[in-house]
Amino acid sequence: MCGIVGLLVKTPALKERLGELMVPMLIGMTERGPDSAGLAVFGDSLAENSRKLSLYSGLTDDGADFNWHGLTHALKEHLDVDAHIDVKHNHAVLSFAVSPELVKRWLRENHPKLHILSTGRTIDLYKDIGTPAQVADRYDFKSMKGSHLVGHTRMATESAVTPDRAHPFTAGEDFCLVHNGSLSNPNSIRRKLTPAGIHFETDNDTEAACRFLEWRLREGDDLEVALQKGFDELDGFFTFLMGTPDKLALIRDPFACKPAVVAETDDYVAIASEFRSLAHLPGVKHANVFEPAPEEMYVWNA
Repeated sequence: MCGIVGLLVKTPALKERLGELMVPMLIGMTERGPDSAGLAVFGDSLAENSRKLSLYSGLTDDGADFNWHGLTHALKEHLDVDAHIDVKHNHAVLSFAVSPELVKRWLRENHPKLHILSTGRTIDLYKDIGTPAQVADRYDFKSMKGSHLVGHTRMATESAVTPDRAHPFTAGEDFCLVHNGSLSNPNSIRRKLTPAGIHFETDNDTEAACRFLEWRLREGDDLEVALQKGFDELDGFFTFLMGTPDKLALIRDPFACKPAVVAETDDYVAIASEFRSLAHLPGVKHANVFEPAPEEMYVWNA
């Protein structure tokens, strides 16, 4: 059992309040997922030739005391890369204007315990073990700004409670997925994708779904076609919530065993596993509130 939350705001003023509105949503899912929590936020896009990496230092010897500014100096010295770093506890967002593969390769060679959480022009990602309230406070989720976000609280059932197995999962650039449920065929998905050069970092079933859908996008499918192929290929019980730079998407398996509820107004679209995480939102009494149908695609544009 896990909890999912999503929020997409339609009015510019609410972009400043995105995190503030989201935190009660995440904390409302505590009983569904007290083990770990995470959040992916989509904000203003960097320039076309720039990228940013969300990084986690909790597995390094220095942990939260990791020398982030020393890292930027080393990138300048060894790769002639001018990088900007924004640090929150043992997470940091590293921005630069070169190929992300060049920077990631250097990081893996020189800081193998530094975990790369996400890559892109719009996405910032934070996830860690602890209750939703603890994780939200640790990384100041209430101050997050942007157009839309995807959040998750985890109650582990099929893999260890570690930061890298927490959700959201990412693949490629500016794509993330959270999952409530369990897949019965993640290993067959891994066997299908490994010959295509796709590398898996955990044994979590959600990572298999995330990398499968991002692979379909990379192969040229639009999001709706990729999701339809997900219905054909991914077996099990699931509610998936996905974020891209300009979309929020929700699907449920053909049996719709895992709960979800949507509240939509002229100002926002809000999604949660239970309505209690939506009850505080402004104007929710007048929202269009509904339960998503099984094996249907719901896609909202940011």
